[in-house]
Amino acid sequence: MTAPALLALAHGSRDRRSAATVQALRDEVRALRPDLRIETAFLELARPGHAEAFDALAADGVEEVVVVPLLLTEAYHAKVDVPAAVAAAVARTGMRVQTTSVLGARRSFLDVLDVRLRAALAAARVRELDALVLAAAGSSDQVANAGVQRVARAWGSRHRLPVLTAFASATPPSTGEAVRAFRNDGRRHIAVGSFFLAPGFLPDRAAELALEAGAVAVSEPLGADVEVARTVLERYAVGAVELVPLPA
Repeated sequence: MTAPALLALAHGSRDRRSAATVQALRDEVRALRPDLRIETAFLELARPGHAEAFDALAADGVEEVVVVPLLLTEAYHAKVDVPAAVAAAVARTGMRVQTTSVLGARRSFLDVLDVRLRAALAAARVRELDALVLAAAGSSDQVANAGVQRVARAWGSRHRLPVLTAFASATPPSTGEAVRAFRNDGRRHIAVGSFFLAPGFLPDRAAELALEAGAVAVSEPLGADVEVARTVLERYAVGAVELVPLPA
């Protein structure tokens, strides 16, 4: 039996760095599972679009696909855009498609966050910290925001530092507001971790506001790290099992 194809479905951005990061993440996943058909697609703003990717798989005779949403929260894109894209593909191609949970605000990503932040601190020649800010995209869905806040608390506990969560859109505080709140409390060595998957407008804006407010360093997004790739494959494994037909 041929294993289902894996379609890693990202949001998409006009920023070319975003698509390049998603493709690099695909390459990391392929290195871990060279036996699988692994492709990427985007909901909007980048190519290949989701319809294009599904149609290409169908044209190649692929009958089963596991879609792994490359999203860090279970918000609007996960609840509305991804299901709509999958439903349209199933109706158009007749393929069997199983959508997994999003990557999620996983505590295991804290190791990746630490690697990115250490690089930023080294580049800025910073040796001392007295506060952390975790920057994320943000959502009108408060349950999704709460998941990021839980990760932030775990990150702060790991380093025994006070931490605030900041959001780049939809809900306050911004990174600048979070940094200023710490500075008003007398803290001067505040670093910001970027809890984004890939570069783009929102991570850039979050970094800009943080630095303007006095942050000593801002990390790069999580990017194409092997831990993220392993999570993609964990999600895929669950989805592939769901496609196995039950005995009559």
